[in-house]
Amino acid sequence: MDLFTAARSLSRPFEFAAGERGGELGIGARGLIGDGFSCALVRVDGAIDWLCLPRFDSPSVFGALLDPERGGLTAITPASCAFESLQRYDPDTNVLETLFRVHDRGQVRLTDYMPWSDDPRATIHEIHRRIECRDGEVELELVFDPRFGYGLESTRIEATEHGLLATGPSGERLVAAVGGSVEWKPRPGGGRVGTIRLRSGERRWMVLSWDTPRPEPIEAYRPFEHLRATRHAWREWSRQLRYDGPWRHHVMRAALALKLLIYARTGAVVAAPTTSLPEWVGGVRNWDYRYTWTRDAALTIRAANLIGFDREARDFFHFIRDTLDRIPELGVMYTVDGELVPRERSLDHLRGYRGSGPVRIGNGAKDQLQFDTAGTLVDAAFMYERFGGSLPLRAWRHIEAIIGSVEQRWQEPDHGIWEPRAGISHNVHSKLMSWVALDRGHRLAPLFGAPRHAQRWKDAAEAVRADLLSNGLDRSGKRFVGRYGSDVPDASLLRLPTQGFLPASDPRVSETIRWLRGELGHGPFLYRYRDDDGVGGAEGVFMLCGFWLAETLALGGELETAQEVFSAHVDASNHLGLLAEELDPDSRELLGNFPQAFSHLGLINAACRIDLALRLRDEGSEKVPRLLLD
Repeated sequence: MDLFTAARSLSRPFEFAAGERGGELGIGARGLIGDGFSCALVRVDGAIDWLCLPRFDSPSVFGALLDPERGGLTAITPASCAFESLQRYDPDTNVLETLFRVHDRGQVRLTDYMPWSDDPRATIHEIHRRIECRDGEVELELVFDPRFGYGLESTRIEATEHGLLATGPSGERLVAAVGGSVEWKPRPGGGRVGTIRLRSGERRWMVLSWDTPRPEPIEAYRPFEHLRATRHAWREWSRQLRYDGPWRHHVMRAALALKLLIYARTGAVVAAPTTSLPEWVGGVRNWDYRYTWTRDAALTIRAANLIGFDREARDFFHFIRDTLDRIPELGVMYTVDGELVPRERSLDHLRGYRGSGPVRIGNGAKDQLQFDTAGTLVDAAFMYERFGGSLPLRAWRHIEAIIGSVEQRWQEPDHGIWEPRAGISHNVHSKLMSWVALDRGHRLAPLFGAPRHAQRWKDAAEAVRADLLSNGLDRSGKRFVGRYGSDVPDASLLRLPTQGFLPASDPRVSETIRWLRGELGHGPFLYRYRDDDGVGGAEGVFMLCGFWLAETLALGGELETAQEVFSAHVDASNHLGLLAEELDPDSRELLGNFPQAFSHLGLINAACRIDLALRLRDEGSEKVPRLLLD
């Protein structure tokens, strides 16, 4: 039984009627490929409907994901016949394979990848698409319809001997080189379309190349060599995985997804490679996530470090060092090269995913106060040192200044982790992470010859702790609340035990968990809050919060329930193991930007925590699975 047959036994294939296209497919009906500079989403019908070039936050070249008529796409798909589709990743790689089973005609395998070497100097900004007929005889339709500048700029396409050349008014160029002859015709609505017919054993290539003057003969792109080298490079990277627990496959896939979200040139981590995928279809909660949130990136790097990928941690702290050299005050988010994020604006010419407007670029949360960011960064630095890394002195000087700022400002209100647009508050999670910054800071300071800092920060951490225990509880003193002086539930309270502030067995923590599940729960899933955040509109359950719940339950010794919650969230991933930000808990449709770093780092942390708890239980140990906090 081959891998595609095995995959079919685990998940249902996607089915398409004759002439049907996948424009209305759910968000999760896609795989992700990338080269360390950008990512492309590949639909199960063979269309690439999202790609920004030359980097994550560049304007889209293919954006049909957000508007099938104006966004543009490229596709290789069976022509005018019914078919079913299966997708899988080549094991331990980000090389994507799609199998078309064309009824009564044959089978075609499409292999998609972006040449990758883990060396940013070798990046060529290309997508290679191999088309192989496995049996029978199948006719395929090829589409090339780029729309530069988010579809705002006119595109000129000309046919040449070896393919198509698309140019834009601002000098953009994208070529589509195709092996063998193709008769290209104008496509209704824009672009070009052609057909090819393959018999069993025949193979063709299509190569998309950015900023090259003309299509070259397909051999010039050396696709066989690049495919071999890319597979090898991914497998070499994957061998670093330091996790051998029961969910190794899921942890590996999460790690591979996170690696695709790291900008190779600087070590920055984007929250997601997409913009404006809705948190509820038809809603307005649509944001641009193609930037690096300091908090999200630090959490990602901490998770990667936990399972053996220390180079990514080193590169990230170099990014922080270099960014703060230029912009001394720690920011909420940056572009992938460490610059300021552009102002938020709407692209009103795009209708949005399934009509979910507005489509936004830039992000208005860049100017918010989010004091939890500092704690997350310092905690990642602490974890890096505990795993054998060595922070550069220049990086430590910046972190030292950040801890000093927390010491001065922790009593101020802020916007908090969820970026509400309804004002600032004294958020319990922000106080918690201020405590983390000071607590981890006092542990790190002696390593850099600063014992006086260590004692001062230890005292400040105790002051934050006392304040939180005095003001962060409800009137009865039995449970924690989301904001001082309120009685609102907030799933970020689940981090109280995972960050080592209080044990999960503390009655106040136990009662908080019970309350959160009652107020925010939907089966094994959790909403992050139900408060008015100044944005409005519905949203799905938040995947990261569910993984936090699984971690917390494991810390409290409820291992069976923890595994049930964890498994429900893993099962909510798409057919390739990829997770979005949120989920419709009833339909199980993925929601929000995709794939989402938050969700995958949550999976890794929960898998490690539960696995450690299971091992301690099997050894008869009464230790708490705290993951290097002691």
